Amino acid sequence: MSSREFSINGTDYRIMLTDQVAEHVNTLRNLYGAAYEDPESFEDLSAEISETIHEIASGVEPPVDDSDLDGMIQEVIKAVDSKAEARENELNEKQAQASGGSRRKSRSSARKR
Repeated sequence: MSSREFSINGTDYRIMLTDQVAEHVNTLRNLYGAAYEDPESFEDLSAEISETIHEIASGVEPPVDDSDLDGMIQEVIKAVDSKAEARENELNEKQAQASGGSRRKSRSSARKR
């Protein structure tokens, strides 16, 4: 877990970036996508969107003012994206090192023969 701090309208906020927060962000993206694809469904989805936003906001300290909700969601989405990108880069580096290490062993074994 990691923590992310951000400022909106002069108020400093902090959130722990847990797997649950990432799941809420992905749910929110899916709901936004569904509402975009079918604008007539927006009314049906708006309650779920609002609930998901409030679930995310509940993990933010101090409590988020209603006027800061939009900015908070944008910052949390950026933070989740950044964390996911860092995880992916770390995984790719480990895979590259692992495959690079096995190639070096193969080459050295071939030289010994």
